Amino acid sequence: MNTASIHDPKGLMKDAFAIDGITPAECRSIFLDWALGLPAQFDTRAQVRMLVAAFETPDNVHHPMLVTLRDALADAPQARRRGGRQRRMEKRSE
Repeated sequence: MNTASIHDPKGLMKDAFAIDGITPAECRSIFLDWALGLPAQFDTRAQVRMLVAAFETPDNVHHPMLVTLRDALADAPQARRRGGRQRRMEKRSE
């Protein structure tokens, strides 16, 4: 796991994988802390791919942190407008 330390300088991911019974919510919190600690010039998606490659083993493919990391690689849903004048007008006509 030496390659993981390059992409996980604080050891947050290593610690997350060592915690027995870690929850998905805790993994998301750890991931956010890790992501906010990355230097701005780093490509976050590339770093996440490297973490998945470094930590994924046949024994832990369903670990909550790996699920969190894979979710981070998924494309964000299309932003939709949810309010404004048009929505208020729709409510009036109902």
